[in-house]
Amino acid sequence: MTDVAPEDAKLITLARSVRARNGAEEGAAVRDLDGRTYNASTVSLPSLKLTALQAAVAAAVSSGAEGLEAAAVVTEANRVDGESLAAVRDLTPTGPVLLANTSGELRKQF
Repeated sequence: MTDVAPEDAKLITLARSVRARNGAEEGAAVRDLDGRTYNASTVSLPSLKLTALQAAVAAAVSSGAEGLEAAAVVTEANRVDGESLAAVRDLTPTGPVLLANTSGELRKQF
């Protein structure tokens, strides 16, 4: 993870861990304005479907977070979908959203 700030590298590590632990398509982590982190993997139930980033944002909001500093997604995909980005942007218009591959290498930053 070159050129990634240490706190952002931590988000990528958390996202990689939850993805691997759950055998999920995606893992994500977010950091709120108080520095607390929340991570989640893809949720795919018959009655509920969330991307990993949507689930991590939901965990932060349900814990009282009023904003986000940064977010990270680890996936084999080459992009972060629009609905996931929108969930982050609801809480921060400018905070970075990092996209990393499953090895933890930064691909893009939104």
